[in-house]
Amino acid sequence: MAKFTSTIIVLSVLLFIRCNTTNEKQQEIEEPKKASEIINSAPEVDPQEKLKQAYQLFKEGNDQKSIELANEVLAIGQATKNDTLVGQALTSLCRNAQRKLDTIRLAELSAELVNLTEVTGNKKWLMYRAHMNAEMWRLIGNMDKAEAFYNESMDISYKIGSTGMYTIDHFNKSFVSIAKGNYSEAKTLIQKYYLLATPKGEEPKDAYGLIALAYLLEQEHNYNGAHEVASVTRRLFKEQNIFPEPPDEKPLLTVEKAIQENLDETTRQKISEASTSESVKSLLDKYLEI
Repeated sequence: MAKFTSTIIVLSVLLFIRCNTTNEKQQEIEEPKKASEIINSAPEVDPQEKLKQAYQLFKEGNDQKSIELANEVLAIGQATKNDTLVGQALTSLCRNAQRKLDTIRLAELSAELVNLTEVTGNKKWLMYRAHMNAEMWRLIGNMDKAEAFYNESMDISYKIGSTGMYTIDHFNKSFVSIAKGNYSEAKTLIQKYYLLATPKGEEPKDAYGLIALAYLLEQEHNYNGAHEVASVTRRLFKEQNIFPEPPDEKPLLTVEKAIQENLDETTRQKISEASTSESVKSLLDKYLEI
């Protein structure tokens, strides 16, 4: 009986070792997943949801994971011949190129968006290409190139009825106008942005647009006003869990640096405390008369 039991134990151990060895060999020779395998392995994850996650990760600074998700969606789009997924994934990757100011990668992705437009006839992808290039060149500091690309993006978005992009580019282009010293045009662009972004009959609540106002006031050397607007902007961002994108946070950081250099701590504290009751509407009324 003891001998029989020992035999069973030995056979069990040998079988266990064989199974493990087989699994290890299979893992060693396993090839990288193809697009079709990605689709089949995670059918419960919607590609659009992946793109949303990629965007959020980008805003939070996790570019590596953001790029991984965008590439997964790109593979799915190419495998299923879904032009929308391909275009959206390429656009997402363009955004990631901004962080490292990688103009070479942006040029490669831009060429793919141009090719996608030629294949599909959908000018939306040319609009995104122009917008992403404008954002990149604004970050780099080449305002002439940035302005040209914003103009191209706005021209296309207006013609194809992409109101979202048309609206946001008024905000984006205002930074270029401010940097070039055209404050009158900047005020007009910020005013137009809020008129387009605010539903009729409602009060403006979008905190993001305040970045442009703070930058405008700082460039006009109104440091008290700039600090007031910047303080409210940061407070609302925290309350609303908003993460500004790199091209938009850069001018806000410029404003905050200038405030530190031009206002003493007591003045900054007093303005910050007084600004706790301010809202988007009250600041626009005060400084833009919207």
